[in-house]
Amino acid sequence: MKTVIVKPERCVGCLQCRLACAVEHSGTKTLLAALAEATRPQPRLRIYPGSRNLAFPNKCRHCDPAPCQEVCIAGAIRRDLARGTVAIDPHRCINCAMCAMACPFGVLAYGPVHQAPERPAVALKCDQCPDRERAGRVPACVEACKVGALSYGDWEEAQEDKGLAVAR
Repeated sequence: MKTVIVKPERCVGCLQCRLACAVEHSGTKTLLAALAEATRPQPRLRIYPGSRNLAFPNKCRHCDPAPCQEVCIAGAIRRDLARGTVAIDPHRCINCAMCAMACPFGVLAYGPVHQAPERPAVALKCDQCPDRERAGRVPACVEACKVGALSYGDWEEAQEDKGLAVAR
């Protein structure tokens, strides 16, 4: 399964990934128009301050099994078996925060989304940009990251590369 791979040692905290994520999840998918949307687009990843003037990008790991999915009483969180991702249906989310309490990585946030304007807030987490994936493109955050802190590929291959680099 391809996924967004985080290299926190490269992150400088510029927040361009968050901006690109919010724009990708807007109704218009353009920066200028997204700023004027009735429902302000929300990013699906977080950046936390780290040590030595670095930052830590935190995003959903699409766990298997997914604790957030297991505790979702509304059945709003489901695994897309074809993509290997865990997604939230904003129309079913009841904003109970059970998923956030169960998530071991603290990646869930809450906010309004244009897909479900009737809901004041729903659970938000990385969905790896399915529209972009269908078009053969990498997730918006990866495309926006100019320092290589975010990449898109096979997690097992990335771990192998990292192990070989450490061994050298």
